[in-house]
Amino acid sequence: MALSRAAAGVLRFSEERDPAVLAQFVRLRVIDPEGAYWRRGIEAAGRWLRETGNTALRVPYTAVTPEDWGGVGGYPLGQWIAEQRRTYTAGTLEAGRVGELEKLGMVWSEQEAAWADGIAVAKEYAAAHGHFLPPTTAVWDGHPIEVWAKNARAAAHRARENEELRAAGLPVASAAGAMNQARQGELDAIDPGWCPVWDTGWQRCYRLVQNHVQAGGNLPETVGDVVVQGEGLGRWVNAQRFGWEQLLPVQQWNLENTLRLAPAEEDERPVKQTQDTKWAANLAAARQFHTREGHLRVPRKHVEHLETEAVPTGRQSGVDGGAVVKLGTWLDNVRKRAAELPEQRRADLDQLGMRW
Repeated sequence: MALSRAAAGVLRFSEERDPAVLAQFVRLRVIDPEGAYWRRGIEAAGRWLRETGNTALRVPYTAVTPEDWGGVGGYPLGQWIAEQRRTYTAGTLEAGRVGELEKLGMVWSEQEAAWADGIAVAKEYAAAHGHFLPPTTAVWDGHPIEVWAKNARAAAHRARENEELRAAGLPVASAAGAMNQARQGELDAIDPGWCPVWDTGWQRCYRLVQNHVQAGGNLPETVGDVVVQGEGLGRWVNAQRFGWEQLLPVQQWNLENTLRLAPAEEDERPVKQTQDTKWAANLAAARQFHTREGHLRVPRKHVEHLETEAVPTGRQSGVDGGAVVKLGTWLDNVRKRAAELPEQRRADLDQLGMRW
Protein backbone atom coordinates (compact mmCIF):
# COMPACT_ATOMS: atom_id res chain seq x y z
CA MET A 1 0.00 0.00 0.00
CA ALA A 2 1.38 3.42 -0.93
CA LEU A 3 2.18 5.70 1.99
CA SER A 4 2.01 9.44 2.18
CA ARG A 5 5.28 11.35 2.65
CA ALA A 6 4.28 12.22 6.24
CA ALA A 7 3.44 8.60 7.05
CA ALA A 8 6.66 7.34 5.50
CA GLY A 9 8.66 9.75 7.62
CA VAL A 10 7.03 8.56 10.80
CA LEU A 11 7.53 4.91 9.95
CA ARG A 12 11.31 5.18 9.32
CA PHE A 13 12.19 3.86 12.76
CA SER A 14 15.97 4.21 12.14
CA GLU A 15 15.53 7.98 12.34
CA GLU A 16 14.76 10.10 15.39
CA ARG A 17 11.05 10.86 15.68
CA ASP A 18 9.03 13.62 17.34
CA PRO A 19 6.90 11.91 20.05
CA ALA A 20 4.00 14.36 19.47
CA VAL A 21 3.92 13.65 15.74
CA LEU A 22 4.06 9.93 16.38
CA ALA A 23 1.23 10.15 18.93
CA GLN A 24 -0.95 12.12 16.50
CA PHE A 25 -0.24 9.63 13.73
CA VAL A 26 -1.18 6.67 15.91
CA ARG A 27 -4.35 8.44 17.11
CA LEU A 28 -5.55 9.41 13.65
CA ARG A 29 -4.48 6.31 11.70
CA VAL A 30 -4.87 3.58 14.32
CA ILE A 31 -6.85 4.66 17.34
CA ASP A 32 -9.16 7.30 15.83
CA PRO A 33 -9.49 6.90 12.07
CA GLU A 34 -13.09 8.15 12.26
CA GLY A 35 -11.82 11.39 13.77
CA ALA A 36 -9.61 11.96 10.75
CA TYR A 37 -12.60 11.32 8.48
CA TRP A 38 -14.53 13.90 10.49
CA ARG A 39 -11.79 16.52 10.21
CA ARG A 40 -11.61 16.04 6.45
CA GLY A 41 -15.37 16.52 6.28
CA ILE A 42 -15.21 19.75 8.25
CA GLU A 43 -12.35 21.04 6.11
CA ALA A 44 -14.15 20.08 2.90
CA ALA A 45 -17.33 21.79 4.13
CA GLY A 46 -15.46 24.99 4.93
CA ARG A 47 -13.73 24.94 1.54
CA TRP A 48 -17.08 24.36 -0.19
CA LEU A 49 -18.57 27.43 1.50
CA ARG A 50 -15.62 29.60 0.49
CA GLU A 51 -15.59 28.36 -3.10
CA THR A 52 -19.35 28.63 -3.68
CA GLY A 53 -20.02 31.79 -1.70
CA ASN A 54 -22.91 30.14 0.16
CA THR A 55 -23.68 30.98 3.77
CA ALA A 56 -25.63 27.81 4.53
CA LEU A 57 -24.35 24.26 4.33
CA ARG A 58 -26.95 22.91 1.88
CA VAL A 59 -24.92 20.48 -0.19
CA PRO A 60 -26.41 18.13 -2.83
CA TYR A 61 -26.13 14.47 -1.87
CA THR A 62 -24.10 13.68 -4.99
CA ALA A 63 -21.60 16.50 -4.41
CA VAL A 64 -17.91 15.44 -4.48
CA THR A 65 -15.16 18.00 -3.99
CA PRO A 66 -12.88 18.68 -6.98
CA GLU A 67 -9.64 16.72 -7.11
CA ASP A 68 -7.57 19.91 -7.14
CA TRP A 69 -8.73 20.84 -3.62
CA GLY A 70 -5.58 19.39 -2.12
CA GLY A 71 -6.07 17.28 0.99
CA VAL A 72 -9.86 17.41 0.69
CA GLY A 73 -9.98 16.75 -3.05
CA GLY A 74 -12.33 14.00 -4.21
CA TYR A 75 -14.17 13.98 -0.87
CA PRO A 76 -17.83 12.74 -0.92
CA LEU A 77 -19.08 15.86 0.86
CA GLY A 78 -22.78 15.38 0.02
CA GLN A 79 -22.81 11.89 1.50
CA TRP A 80 -20.86 13.08 4.55
CA ILE A 81 -23.39 15.88 5.18
CA ALA A 82 -26.29 13.40 4.85
CA GLU A 83 -24.53 11.09 7.31
CA GLN A 84 -24.22 13.90 9.88
CA ARG A 85 -27.93 14.66 9.52
CA ARG A 86 -28.83 11.00 10.16
CA THR A 87 -26.57 10.89 13.22
CA TYR A 88 -28.03 14.16 14.50
CA THR A 89 -31.60 12.92 14.03
CA ALA A 90 -30.73 9.73 15.92
CA GLY A 91 -29.38 11.84 18.77
CA THR A 92 -25.88 10.34 18.65
CA LEU A 93 -23.92 13.25 17.19
CA GLU A 94 -21.58 14.72 19.79
CA ALA A 95 -22.45 18.22 21.03
CA GLY A 96 -19.05 19.53 20.00
CA ARG A 97 -19.53 18.36 16.46
CA VAL A 98 -23.03 19.80 16.35
CA GLY A 99 -21.54 23.14 17.34
CA GLU A 100 -18.83 22.94 14.66
CA LEU A 101 -21.38 22.22 11.96
CA GLU A 102 -23.75 24.94 13.10
CA LYS A 103 -20.92 27.49 12.97
CA LEU A 104 -20.63 26.59 9.28
CA GLY A 105 -24.37 27.11 8.76
CA MET A 106 -25.43 23.47 8.80
CA VAL A 107 -28.96 22.84 7.55
CA TRP A 108 -30.33 19.98 9.60
CA SER A 109 -33.63 19.78 7.70
CA GLU A 110 -33.99 20.60 3.99
CA GLN A 111 -37.71 21.10 4.46
CA GLU A 112 -37.15 23.59 7.25
CA ALA A 113 -34.49 25.36 5.20
CA ALA A 114 -36.81 25.62 2.19
CA TRP A 115 -39.54 27.03 4.45
CA ALA A 116 -37.17 29.60 5.95
CA ASP A 117 -36.07 30.66 2.46
CA GLY A 118 -39.70 31.08 1.39
CA ILE A 119 -40.60 33.13 4.46
CA ALA A 120 -37.63 35.43 3.87
CA VAL A 121 -38.68 36.03 0.25
CA ALA A 122 -42.33 36.45 1.27
CA LYS A 123 -41.36 39.24 3.66
CA GLU A 124 -39.40 41.01 0.93
CA TYR A 125 -42.23 40.62 -1.58
CA ALA A 126 -44.87 41.93 0.85
CA ALA A 127 -42.69 44.89 1.81
CA ALA A 128 -42.31 45.84 -1.86
CA HIS A 129 -45.91 45.22 -2.99
CA GLY A 130 -48.03 45.88 0.09
CA HIS A 131 -49.43 42.33 0.17
CA PHE A 132 -48.42 38.70 -0.15
CA LEU A 133 -50.68 37.69 -3.02
CA PRO A 134 -48.22 37.18 -5.88
CA PRO A 135 -49.72 36.61 -9.34
CA THR A 136 -49.21 33.46 -11.36
CA THR A 137 -45.59 32.89 -12.51
CA ALA A 138 -44.30 35.56 -10.10
CA VAL A 139 -40.58 35.27 -9.34
CA TRP A 140 -38.89 37.41 -6.72
CA ASP A 141 -35.13 37.59 -6.29
CA GLY A 142 -34.79 34.41 -8.35
CA HIS A 143 -37.26 32.53 -6.15
CA PRO A 144 -40.49 31.14 -7.74
CA ILE A 145 -42.54 32.74 -4.98
CA GLU A 146 -45.97 32.08 -6.52
CA VAL A 147 -45.29 28.32 -6.62
CA TRP A 148 -44.17 28.45 -2.99
CA ALA A 149 -47.22 30.53 -2.01
CA LYS A 150 -49.58 28.20 -3.88
CA ASN A 151 -48.19 25.18 -2.02
CA ALA A 152 -48.45 27.04 1.28
CA ARG A 153 -52.11 27.93 0.59
CA ALA A 154 -52.87 24.30 -0.25
CA ALA A 155 -51.38 23.22 3.10
CA ALA A 156 -53.36 25.90 4.93
CA HIS A 157 -56.60 24.83 3.20
CA ARG A 158 -55.91 21.22 4.23
CA ALA A 159 -55.46 22.31 7.84
CA ARG A 160 -58.70 24.32 7.67
CA GLU A 161 -60.61 21.35 6.27
CA ASN A 162 -59.26 19.10 9.02
CA GLU A 163 -60.34 21.57 11.69
CA GLU A 164 -63.84 21.70 10.22
CA LEU A 165 -64.02 17.91 10.30
CA ARG A 166 -62.92 17.82 13.94
CA ALA A 167 -65.43 20.53 14.87
CA ALA A 168 -68.18 18.46 13.26
CA GLY A 169 -67.06 15.37 15.21
CA LEU A 170 -65.95 13.60 12.05
CA PRO A 171 -62.73 11.60 11.65
CA VAL A 172 -59.70 13.16 9.94
CA ALA A 173 -58.23 10.76 7.41
CA SER A 174 -54.71 12.17 7.65
CA ALA A 175 -52.87 15.22 8.92
CA ALA A 176 -50.21 14.82 6.25
CA GLY A 177 -49.75 17.93 4.14
CA ALA A 178 -51.60 20.19 6.58
CA MET A 179 -49.91 23.39 7.74
CA ASN A 180 -49.21 23.71 11.45
CA GLN A 181 -50.24 26.74 13.50
CA ALA A 182 -46.69 28.05 13.85
CA ARG A 183 -46.15 28.31 10.10
CA GLN A 184 -49.57 29.80 9.52
CA GLY A 185 -48.78 32.38 12.18
CA GLU A 186 -45.59 33.34 10.34
CA LEU A 187 -47.52 34.00 7.13
CA ASP A 188 -50.39 35.74 8.91
CA ALA A 189 -47.87 38.14 10.41
CA ILE A 190 -46.68 39.01 6.87
CA ASP A 191 -50.19 39.44 5.41
CA PRO A 192 -53.38 38.38 7.25
CA GLY A 193 -55.16 37.99 3.89
CA TRP A 194 -52.54 35.77 2.24
CA CYS A 195 -54.86 32.72 2.11
CA PRO A 196 -58.48 33.74 1.43
CA VAL A 197 -61.27 31.21 0.95
CA TRP A 198 -62.06 32.90 -2.37
CA ASP A 199 -59.94 33.57 -5.45
CA THR A 200 -56.56 35.12 -4.70
CA GLY A 201 -56.90 37.36 -7.76
CA TRP A 202 -59.95 39.00 -6.16
CA GLN A 203 -58.08 39.43 -2.89
CA ARG A 204 -55.07 40.96 -4.65
CA CYS A 205 -57.21 43.60 -6.39
CA TYR A 206 -59.07 44.31 -3.15
CA ARG A 207 -55.78 44.94 -1.33
CA LEU A 208 -54.44 47.10 -4.16
CA VAL A 209 -57.56 49.28 -4.09
CA GLN A 210 -57.42 49.43 -0.29
CA ASN A 211 -53.74 50.44 -0.34
CA HIS A 212 -54.45 53.06 -3.03
CA VAL A 213 -57.24 54.65 -0.98
CA GLN A 214 -55.29 54.51 2.30
CA ALA A 215 -52.40 56.27 0.56
CA GLY A 216 -54.71 59.22 -0.16
CA GLY A 217 -56.00 58.28 -3.60
CA ASN A 218 -59.63 58.50 -4.68
CA LEU A 219 -61.65 55.34 -5.12
CA PRO A 220 -61.06 54.31 -8.77
CA GLU A 221 -64.37 54.37 -10.63
CA THR A 222 -63.36 54.80 -14.27
CA VAL A 223 -62.03 51.96 -16.41
CA GLY A 224 -58.35 52.54 -17.15
CA ASP A 225 -58.08 55.41 -14.66
CA VAL A 226 -55.76 53.64 -12.17
CA VAL A 227 -53.56 50.65 -13.02
CA VAL A 228 -51.37 49.19 -10.26
CA GLN A 229 -49.13 46.12 -10.61
CA GLY A 230 -50.86 45.35 -13.90
CA GLU A 231 -54.37 45.44 -12.41
CA GLY A 232 -57.02 47.88 -13.64
CA LEU A 233 -58.54 49.02 -10.35
CA GLY A 234 -61.39 51.03 -11.85
CA ARG A 235 -62.56 48.06 -13.89
CA TRP A 236 -62.39 45.85 -10.80
CA VAL A 237 -64.38 48.30 -8.65
CA ASN A 238 -67.13 48.51 -11.29
CA ALA A 239 -67.21 44.71 -11.59
CA GLN A 240 -67.84 44.40 -7.84
CA ARG A 241 -70.69 46.91 -7.87
CA PHE A 242 -72.43 45.31 -10.84
CA GLY A 243 -71.73 41.74 -9.70
CA TRP A 244 -72.63 42.31 -6.04
CA GLU A 245 -75.06 39.39 -5.84
CA GLN A 246 -72.34 36.89 -6.79
CA LEU A 247 -70.08 37.92 -3.87
CA LEU A 248 -69.92 36.11 -0.55
CA PRO A 249 -71.39 37.99 2.45
CA VAL A 250 -67.92 38.54 3.95
CA GLN A 251 -66.68 40.00 0.66
CA GLN A 252 -69.65 42.36 0.56
CA TRP A 253 -68.93 43.35 4.17
CA ASN A 254 -65.29 44.12 3.37
CA LEU A 255 -66.25 46.25 0.37
CA GLU A 256 -68.89 48.17 2.32
CA ASN A 257 -66.83 48.79 5.45
CA THR A 258 -63.32 49.35 4.09
CA LEU A 259 -63.91 50.81 0.61
CA ARG A 260 -67.40 52.25 1.19
CA LEU A 261 -68.62 50.44 -1.91
CA ALA A 262 -72.28 49.75 -2.54
CA PRO A 263 -74.08 47.67 -5.18
CA ALA A 264 -75.05 49.45 -8.37
CA GLU A 265 -78.52 51.01 -8.36
CA GLU A 266 -81.12 49.70 -10.78
CA ASP A 267 -81.00 52.85 -12.89
CA GLU A 268 -77.23 52.37 -13.32
CA ARG A 269 -77.52 48.85 -14.65
CA PRO A 270 -77.71 48.35 -18.41
CA VAL A 271 -81.03 47.10 -19.70
CA LYS A 272 -80.82 43.44 -20.58
CA GLN A 273 -80.99 43.01 -24.31
CA THR A 274 -83.59 40.86 -25.98
CA GLN A 275 -83.12 39.21 -29.35
CA ASP A 276 -85.17 42.05 -30.85
CA THR A 277 -82.96 44.81 -29.41
CA LYS A 278 -79.81 42.99 -30.54
CA TRP A 279 -81.22 42.68 -34.06
CA ALA A 280 -82.21 46.35 -34.07
CA ALA A 281 -78.69 47.44 -33.09
CA ASN A 282 -77.04 45.27 -35.75
CA LEU A 283 -79.50 46.45 -38.39
CA ALA A 284 -78.84 50.07 -37.41
CA ALA A 285 -75.12 49.45 -37.92
CA ALA A 286 -75.81 47.90 -41.33
CA ARG A 287 -77.91 50.91 -42.37
CA GLN A 288 -75.22 53.32 -41.14
CA PHE A 289 -72.57 51.45 -43.17
CA HIS A 290 -74.83 51.39 -46.28
CA THR A 291 -75.56 55.11 -46.02
CA ARG A 292 -71.87 55.93 -45.79
CA GLU A 293 -70.47 53.41 -48.32
CA GLY A 294 -73.41 52.94 -50.68
CA HIS A 295 -73.31 49.13 -50.44
CA LEU A 296 -73.34 46.30 -47.89
CA ARG A 297 -70.18 44.47 -48.92
CA VAL A 298 -68.71 44.42 -45.41
CA PRO A 299 -65.31 42.78 -44.70
CA ARG A 300 -65.44 39.89 -42.25
CA LYS A 301 -63.42 41.73 -39.56
CA HIS A 302 -65.13 45.11 -39.92
CA VAL A 303 -66.36 46.78 -36.73
CA GLU A 304 -68.97 49.54 -36.97
CA HIS A 305 -69.15 52.32 -34.36
CA LEU A 306 -72.74 53.48 -34.04
CA GLU A 307 -73.44 57.11 -33.26
CA THR A 308 -75.17 57.68 -29.91
CA GLU A 309 -78.52 58.64 -31.44
CA ALA A 310 -78.51 55.47 -33.54
CA VAL A 311 -78.09 53.12 -30.57
CA PRO A 312 -81.36 51.29 -29.80
CA THR A 313 -82.53 51.37 -26.18
CA GLY A 314 -80.71 48.83 -24.04
CA ARG A 315 -77.61 48.59 -26.24
CA GLN A 316 -74.36 48.65 -24.21
CA SER A 317 -72.34 51.81 -24.71
CA GLY A 318 -68.96 51.61 -26.37
CA VAL A 319 -66.51 53.97 -28.11
CA ASP A 320 -67.29 57.71 -28.09
CA GLY A 321 -70.53 57.18 -26.19
CA GLY A 322 -72.03 55.02 -28.94
CA ALA A 323 -72.02 51.26 -29.46
CA VAL A 324 -69.62 48.83 -31.05
CA VAL A 325 -71.01 46.29 -33.55
CA LYS A 326 -68.98 43.52 -35.19
CA LEU A 327 -70.90 44.05 -38.39
CA GLY A 328 -68.88 41.77 -40.69
CA THR A 329 -69.18 38.81 -38.34
CA TRP A 330 -72.89 39.44 -37.80
CA LEU A 331 -73.67 39.52 -41.53
CA ASP A 332 -71.75 36.25 -42.09
CA ASN A 333 -73.73 34.59 -39.33
CA VAL A 334 -77.00 35.92 -40.76
CA ARG A 335 -76.17 34.39 -44.15
CA LYS A 336 -75.59 30.99 -42.56
CA ARG A 337 -79.07 30.98 -41.02
CA ALA A 338 -80.87 32.82 -43.77
CA ALA A 339 -83.50 30.08 -44.04
CA GLU A 340 -84.52 30.66 -40.43
CA LEU A 341 -85.00 34.43 -40.69
CA PRO A 342 -88.48 35.95 -40.40
CA GLU A 343 -89.71 37.49 -43.64
CA GLN A 344 -89.54 41.07 -42.33
CA ARG A 345 -85.90 40.77 -41.20
CA ARG A 346 -84.86 39.35 -44.54
CA ALA A 347 -86.71 42.15 -46.29
CA ASP A 348 -84.94 44.79 -44.16
CA LEU A 349 -81.57 43.49 -45.35
CA ASP A 350 -82.73 43.13 -48.95
CA GLN A 351 -83.46 46.87 -48.98
CA LEU A 352 -79.75 47.42 -48.24
CA GLY A 353 -78.61 45.21 -51.10
CA MET A 354 -77.70 42.22 -48.93
CA ARG A 355 -75.83 39.53 -50.83
CA TRP A 356 -77.07 36.20 -49.61
